[in-house]
Amino acid sequence: MVKKPSLPHFRYERQLAKKSVWPIAGMDEVGRGPLAGPVAAAAVILDPARLPKGVNDSKALTAEEREAAYEEIMRHAVAVSVAFASAAEIDAINIRQASLAAMRRALAALAVAPSYVLVDGNDLPAALCCAGETIIGGDARSLSIAAASIVAKVTRDRLMARLCGLFPVYGFSRHVGYATPEHLAAIAKHGPSPYHRLSFSPFRAEPAA
Repeated sequence: MVKKPSLPHFRYERQLAKKSVWPIAGMDEVGRGPLAGPVAAAAVILDPARLPKGVNDSKALTAEEREAAYEEIMRHAVAVSVAFASAAEIDAINIRQASLAAMRRALAALAVAPSYVLVDGNDLPAALCCAGETIIGGDARSLSIAAASIVAKVTRDRLMARLCGLFPVYGFSRHVGYATPEHLAAIAKHGPSPYHRLSFSPFRAEPAA
């Protein structure tokens, strides 16, 4: 019998709450790899009495499942925020620093101030508004982080669809800025848009051999 993969749980949050650490936010970012568009970060504080259904690592869900989970999260969460770092900011300070900046902004923008934050990965942003810790693979382990991954992904995908309306030749709504053959061909034909990351290949000049 094939064992089903385990879903993200709420045990990290409950353990902290038993120590009187509350509210607890989960945080994740999406969009480090694309050639265009911002990097997005989301922070989510879930209600322990109204945990959303259908929440998993955003990468493990279909677009339809993510949309349904997003609506569940937005309906039941205590607080949700999303913040961005633009393509220009990514070019200016690099993708890692821009991602960390977006996370700081998202956490600070929550309508309910968190006491602690759980962050996906192993890179804890400096100067956060509260204490926190990283969890490697957290979007598949912590329900709060998984919720943040869904909110960030859905919000960024919707933004890229809007940018597709402004710059339809690139097909942003289909690849959300990633380096697909269609996207690379459009760049070769039309050059970059104002939303492309010029510090990324193929825009960045390669060093001479």
